[in-house]
Amino acid sequence: MNAPLVRFRGVSKTFDGRVSAVASLDLDIMRGEFLTLLGPSGSGKTTTLMMLAGFEDPSAGAIELDGRRIESLPPHRRGIGVVFQNYALFPHMTVARNLAFPLSVRGVPRREVAERVDAALALVRLPGFGERRPAELSGGQQQRVALARALIFRPELVLMDEPLGALDKQLREELQMEIRHLHRQLGVTVVYVTHDQSEALTMSDRIAVFDAGRIRQLGTPAEVYEAPADAFVAGFVGENNRLHGVVEEPGAETSRVRLPDGTRLLAAPCGLPAGRPVVLSLRPERIAIGPAAAGLANQAEARLEEVVYLGDHSRLRLAFAGRDDLLAKLPRQEGALVPQPGQALRIGFPAAALRAFPD
Repeated sequence: MNAPLVRFRGVSKTFDGRVSAVASLDLDIMRGEFLTLLGPSGSGKTTTLMMLAGFEDPSAGAIELDGRRIESLPPHRRGIGVVFQNYALFPHMTVARNLAFPLSVRGVPRREVAERVDAALALVRLPGFGERRPAELSGGQQQRVALARALIFRPELVLMDEPLGALDKQLREELQMEIRHLHRQLGVTVVYVTHDQSEALTMSDRIAVFDAGRIRQLGTPAEVYEAPADAFVAGFVGENNRLHGVVEEPGAETSRVRLPDGTRLLAAPCGLPAGRPVVLSLRPERIAIGPAAAGLANQAEARLEEVVYLGDHSRLRLAFAGRDDLLAKLPRQEGALVPQPGQALRIGFPAAALRAFPD
């Protein structure tokens, strides 16, 4: 197995000497991967990125880049490309001069600079934009220029701090795919910070889910979504129904859990003893409605409280097990009737879709 390009070893950061923004972080970032640091505001993901970039000093621990420690190196000597949410372009310079700047400070010959500027503009689909100034560009075009500037000096590692946060939804989704394609085309290692779960799931090879300065789970998008390590990850990544209960009968294949109203459900094995309070996680799309519920491990009657039409699917709010906030997703099917509020529905979901965590 190849050695990691980046290594964090016991890295901590505190700004006031008391509260840790990042606490004893151990993390390997593999060469060529797209790693997303995902978490809510204040979880430590941006502080981790800033320490890697050199804009923050760690309070303890070691950071290695390609086998050498870099904590004492200033940002401009680390050879890392950085893309920020606010673009950070020089407003008084043309696009071409913005792109040429990182090459000029590295002593690249003028003729080669011009060639690489043209190539970088073509790479981000902005040929012919070299003589414009940033104020003459749209937000999406400015972000493309910022991306080209981070890539133009051919770094092995590019850091991106919520680069699409200021863009509208359609443009954000378009640039997500463009960044992903550039990553695959160039083979560069990308560390990407976001609080947007769908963005992380769409773009990443692996996701590190941060909370309170620590990584709660590190894995592929499928692992983080389908097999969350704990209740926090289950609740933060994607939509999620949370049900509280008590383990009634643990088992090797399924665990039986009793809800407060007496409803009994079969969940995935949780390794917890009988009598232990748990919180259950159930994704809305795993709930089957009507005939599709037949044969599933968990089946029950529910009452439809609300329907929200969302184009490719309808979002249903159901009354179930003494509560009225169970969410389900009903895919749109041509000619199929959408149930109406007040209607009784048969619902079901497999035991594997219901995951139990210590409450």
